[in-house]
Amino acid sequence: MRIGTIIDGVVIDHIPAGRGMELYGYLGLDALTCEVALIKNAPSKKLGRKDIIKVNGAIELNYDILGYIDPRITVDIISSGACVRKLHPTLPETITGVIRCRNPRCITSTEPGLPQAFRLADREKGVYRCIYCDTKAK
Repeated sequence: MRIGTIIDGVVIDHIPAGRGMELYGYLGLDALTCEVALIKNAPSKKLGRKDIIKVNGAIELNYDILGYIDPRITVDIISSGACVRKLHPTLPETITGVIRCRNPRCITSTEPGLPQAFRLADREKGVYRCIYCDTKAK
């Protein structure tokens, strides 16, 4: 398999295997007009298998979503064909519009205009809870 060289763009690496498409959707990469490559189940020494997303164009990333998916994700910023910065997102304190509350009695189930918002309840275990009803996210 051959993927072209990135001149100016982003490489999102160490995505847990099978979660690349989910991240692709959350980040809205389908709306981009530049080249985007999604590599699934690539071999990894650290993870066994991983997904990788390569974007050949300057984009704004939502680091809260990246941190929520997995804080071990690595973001390489590429400029003039070389990696100029390597970033590691952290678990966000709150996450909005990504997780849906599974409590059928939650106000977000009856009031569709309310945002689905969760707060970080346990950083060590990565547990999020609904800010309205305190239900634990999956």
